[in-house]
Amino acid sequence: MQLLYTTQLKNLSDCEMEVLKLMVEGQSNPEIAGVLYLSPNTVKTHVRSILNKFGVDNRVQAVVFALRRGLV
Repeated sequence: MQLLYTTQLKNLSDCEMEVLKLMVEGQSNPEIAGVLYLSPNTVKTHVRSILNKFGVDNRVQAVVFALRRGLV
């Protein structure tokens, strides 16, 4: 299973990783947008992509997934 998690991490773009790190810190989409100088819609797209890649339904599940597997 570890290979699966490593593959999922490698499948995240650099920007998605930055968004994920800020999600783990509890920041909202508008806050993430401000930090990364992105539009809120772009952040929303990255969050949706992370959820799809992790196979989860919401950002809390994505954060738990990432933390439990040591991805961030």
